[in-house]
Amino acid sequence: MRRFLLTAGVLVALSSIVTLAIASRRIVSEEAAFRAPAAGRCEAEQINRSALLPGTTVAVSPLPGSYDATPATQISLLGAPSSAFGGLRVIGSQTGSHSGRLIAYSQGDGASFLPSKPFLAGETVSVAGVVKISSASRPFSYRFVVAHQDTSLYSPAPAKVARDENEMQHFHSRPELLPPSLAVTATSAATAGGYVFAAPYSGPGPAGPMIFDEAGNLVWFDPLPAEYAASNLQLQQDGSTPVLTWWQGRITPQGFGEGEELIYDSSYKQLGRVHAGNGLKADLHDFHLTPQGTALLSAFDPIECNLSSLGGPDGGAVTDTIIQEVDLRTGLVRREWHSLDHVRLAESYSTATHASLEWPFDYFHLNSIDVLAGGETLISARNTWALYELDTQTGQVLTRIGGRYSSVKLGAGAATAFQHDATALSNGTVSVFDNGAVPAVHPQSRGILLAVDPVKRTDTVVAQYEHPSPSISSGSQGNIQTLTNGDMFVGWGAVPYFTEFNSAGKVLYDAHMHGSYQSYRAYRFAWIGAPSEAPAIAVSAASATSPPTVYASWNGDTRTASWRLLAGASPQQLAPVASATKSGFETTLGAPAPAAYVAVQALDPSGAVLGTSRVIKG
Repeated sequence: MRRFLLTAGVLVALSSIVTLAIASRRIVSEEAAFRAPAAGRCEAEQINRSALLPGTTVAVSPLPGSYDATPATQISLLGAPSSAFGGLRVIGSQTGSHSGRLIAYSQGDGASFLPSKPFLAGETVSVAGVVKISSASRPFSYRFVVAHQDTSLYSPAPAKVARDENEMQHFHSRPELLPPSLAVTATSAATAGGYVFAAPYSGPGPAGPMIFDEAGNLVWFDPLPAEYAASNLQLQQDGSTPVLTWWQGRITPQGFGEGEELIYDSSYKQLGRVHAGNGLKADLHDFHLTPQGTALLSAFDPIECNLSSLGGPDGGAVTDTIIQEVDLRTGLVRREWHSLDHVRLAESYSTATHASLEWPFDYFHLNSIDVLAGGETLISARNTWALYELDTQTGQVLTRIGGRYSSVKLGAGAATAFQHDATALSNGTVSVFDNGAVPAVHPQSRGILLAVDPVKRTDTVVAQYEHPSPSISSGSQGNIQTLTNGDMFVGWGAVPYFTEFNSAGKVLYDAHMHGSYQSYRAYRFAWIGAPSEAPAIAVSAASATSPPTVYASWNGDTRTASWRLLAGASPQQLAPVASATKSGFETTLGAPAPAAYVAVQALDPSGAVLGTSRVIKG
């Protein structure tokens, strides 16, 4: 049998070859121990197993004993330098021995083996090798099974949406934008300030990431093609640089995303696109940049599964939820966590009775990821009604908060249903957007703060935020954000309201989009936008004897205080003729006399020119 020795350009020592032989024999000895894949099996052989190789600090994925690997999976080895691994052998029960490349992570703490060809669905993959820990070489071997991915998802024909012009804003200078109309119903001088970040979709106008000010004026909108949606627009740090990030792609009828994560700078130039690995597409639910040069993202992978034990079909399918940590420099998957490896199907409050290949059993539905300072990761799963505290290194569930098998005793009102966006706060509490519907479990949706006592094993509500009027019951989506001044900002998801509460629960700010729009999350951030493109200009039809009306805007700019109108007999002979204080997204300027050509200049508060539009005929 051919042997592949993959190290960081170093020959494997004789001792490593000996330990590799031991590992190879272990594969054979484990043949009987690892059961052949039962027809339609999807849960791991051992639920909640550690990802660590025995006797090492190396975490691997796919998880040993799992049944949910993708055919295009790489084999991730995290916890030792790439030079510590030797004699790696990868054998598929149907595809045979796999050659490939071992590529180091840019953080220097591991590597991924990239097979030169994909695995086959249903086959068992055996992995063996050695890893040098201190001065000792330790053999390792394990196995996993490749899932049959569900490729029969229901996908309806595009629906024709009746356009209600009142649901969209219209601008002369940027007629293609068409963002949702906004109504502001409550304001206060005591808000935290800053701008509101949202990502509207499902309305009659284009979807896209959107920023607006407290008065409801548009600041920035990036309209997407008709087949795309956006979600989760937020401000993050790329090292020391503030950046905009959002998800963009297709939202399936089954309720998850298939797309990519985008990173833009303050001039609205693209810095990067982050893709999921292992043949998957990035999901819309969460995305985090880390100080280590990695990104955390979610992915959903429907796979075939025997659901007869839950009253469903034996030829059904289940939607597996996945967390990936991706090396931003190399695109490699450093770690991968699957719900089917750690949480049983029976924990779900959803039903498998009517599941099929077209509509898989969405038993878990992860919707938030929060890495904690102590080495844990907090996640939220909509359809088990539970939060899970994971050991980040091993992937194992340490604590369940809520759901059918809660590890802690829930105080009055602490039980959540269909919840989203669990975030650990600096004071030790956890903020959660508790949907409570659909079907209705609570009278209305709410943002809550939970105090979880790890010693007494209790979970208590310490604050609650409900929309006063109208009462909101949001069947999906939503989030709650703690602002710098201690206020709480709530995005109500499927019901497109945006509300800021002070610490006493008083509403300081409230706004909403009109009509049928939704926004998965909403945030409030301080932001300085300096677009790389020039300001936009348009002019109303004018006769040779009447002065033109000029419209000026600058999509994404937050610095402009006023506009200056230039006019003249030729493009080369323009002079200032009028000015106006900036008013909303688009400012109207009236020329004092007819003009052959016009242009506009954006001015900062000191009167300095920030940008000049193109010259157009007056």
